[in-house]
Amino acid sequence: MNELASKPPAKRPEFRNIHALRDLPGYRLPLAGLVSILHRISGALMFLLLPFIIWMFDTSVSSEISFTRFTGAFNKGVGPLAGWFMKLVALALIWAFLHHLIAGLRHLWMDVHHAVDAQFGKRSAAVTLVLSVGLTVILGAKLLGAY
Repeated sequence: MNELASKPPAKRPEFRNIHALRDLPGYRLPLAGLVSILHRISGALMFLLLPFIIWMFDTSVSSEISFTRFTGAFNKGVGPLAGWFMKLVALALIWAFLHHLIAGLRHLWMDVHHAVDAQFGKRSAAVTLVLSVGLTVILGAKLLGAY
C-alpha cells in the first residue's frame, strides 16, 4: 500500500501553443466530428439567412404580383444580385436545412439510446452525410430546372 502511495502518477503530455497553420491541416477529424461541426455550421447559416428566408416566404405568398417578382428574382436577380447567386443561396439553405434536420435526428436518436458504440457513430455519420448531400443534389436539380 505504501509503494502505491509513494509513486507519483504518470504525468500526461501537455499540448500548448498549437500552431493553426502547421498543426491543424494534418489533423484528421473523425467522420462523426465532421458531422457535428457541419451541424453547427448549418444551424448558424440558417440563423444568419433568416431575413432571406422571411423575405422569400413573404414574397412568395403575399399576392400573384409578388410571386411573379419572387420567381423573377431567381431568374433575373434582384438589384446587384444575379439570379444564379440567388439560386446558390437557396441551395445553401436547402443543404443547411436538410443537414441540420438529419444530423439533429441522429443526435436525438443517440440521446434516446444511451448505449451507443463507436461503430454506430461512424455509420450514422456516414448516413447523415450521404442523405443530406443526396437530397440536396435532388432538390438542387429541381431548383436549377433539371426536371
